[in-house]
Amino acid sequence: MEKNIFNKSKKSRRGIVFPKLDVEESNIPSWIKRDNEIGLPSVSELDVVRHFTKLSQKNFSVDTNFYPLGSCTMKYNPKINEFAASLDGFLNVHPYQEIFQIQGALEVIYELEQALAKITGLPYVTLSPNAGAHGEFVGVSLIKKYFESKNDPRNIAIIPDSAHGTNPASAAMIGFKTVQVKSNPEGTVDISHLKELISKDVACIMLTNPNTLGLFEKDILEISKIMKQNGSLLYYDGANLNAIVGKVRPSDMGFDVMHINLHKTFSTPHGGGGPGSGPVCVSERLKDFLPNPIISKRLNKDKYEFFIQNPSESSISRVRWFFGNFLVLLKAYVYIISLGKNGLKMVSERAVLNANYLKNKLKNIFPVPYNDHCMHEFVISIKNLKSQTGVTASDIAKRLIDYGIHPPTVYFPLIVQEAMMIEPTETESKEILDDFISVMETIYKESLNDNTMLKDAPFKTRLSRLDEAKAVKEPKLTL
Repeated sequence: MEKNIFNKSKKSRRGIVFPKLDVEESNIPSWIKRDNEIGLPSVSELDVVRHFTKLSQKNFSVDTNFYPLGSCTMKYNPKINEFAASLDGFLNVHPYQEIFQIQGALEVIYELEQALAKITGLPYVTLSPNAGAHGEFVGVSLIKKYFESKNDPRNIAIIPDSAHGTNPASAAMIGFKTVQVKSNPEGTVDISHLKELISKDVACIMLTNPNTLGLFEKDILEISKIMKQNGSLLYYDGANLNAIVGKVRPSDMGFDVMHINLHKTFSTPHGGGGPGSGPVCVSERLKDFLPNPIISKRLNKDKYEFFIQNPSESSISRVRWFFGNFLVLLKAYVYIISLGKNGLKMVSERAVLNANYLKNKLKNIFPVPYNDHCMHEFVISIKNLKSQTGVTASDIAKRLIDYGIHPPTVYFPLIVQEAMMIEPTETESKEILDDFISVMETIYKESLNDNTMLKDAPFKTRLSRLDEAKAVKEPKLTL
């Protein structure tokens, strides 16, 4: 068992010795002067390296394990993108530098905006939002501002029953009321129910397409027509964009505004709290409401220069400092230009192929409630197995850990009982997928023969079953 690093502390031991101060000491005001020791452990550099390396090996990561986490696109990303972000000219640039000194950084921002505009078909882009949910908040804020500018007091957002939880939360945060449209037996939006919900108070519908069941909304053009006839806007949740890049654009489906989870689809770190990025792309009618800053380019003495455009008077102003998470943006830009148009299309095609391969191999033992041709992910149900053996989706998820596989999303979407959402992504080989299938079949057999094996799993972790509710409410942060 790895000790707490404070238990390794030895008085006077240190990993680095700083030179003596070669500037005059100044008097520090008493109100900010620390009058006690900082409380850091006294350990060697080797102690620190070994400690945190051992801790990291206790975790699952996409670099070490299969990570089929549905609705999150936890995929492997090329390390060349990390290398680009480590280059001195990018790593050490500062947003307070003069504009002429950061032309390269501004060019990356501008060109990434242009690339995302082409991919989505929505020509105006802001890279400011910090993450997907932040992008949602900005997107619905733009919708609210749009109707305010027209003196149209709409305040309702329609949201499917299979939506990500952040959708109603974001809408509520800007003052919208949310109403739920139910799914039809095929797992897509129930058109007749949608028509019942339409009124002059409806500002927008927030859709994920493909939806959280991994299904493409085949009636999307009908949905678009219904909303537009009502004067409402369409918001696209870009969480599942990895399934359609290069195949279809949200603008072609009639969407007016969308956010992109850059940290899911376009090669940036994901999970563990960040860093993320949630660019927002909009149509012509919403461009004047975009937050600052907006980067533009102009020709100056036969050379293009990049500058910060004067903000529109209608802008929702800033939503964060500076230009967004710049190094995250840079990695996404490298990913996009490295793959190019055909490569990005191939990403989506292989993600869909892998998901359908897994679905068709597993559906005979784990029922797929909405068994249509899926996109990049699909949802199986453990409901029948639970009624037969008492084994739950959570039990299977815990047992997968013993086989070195990160558990998929469980109990979401809520419209599927004992749901397990599986997304293999495009980066996994057939051999990895076949191994996952074999493990799932083994776990199924275990559940039939002796469900105590699954009820007590995992066995290969330092701790097994935790009181998850208590862990959230009363975290124990020391040994």
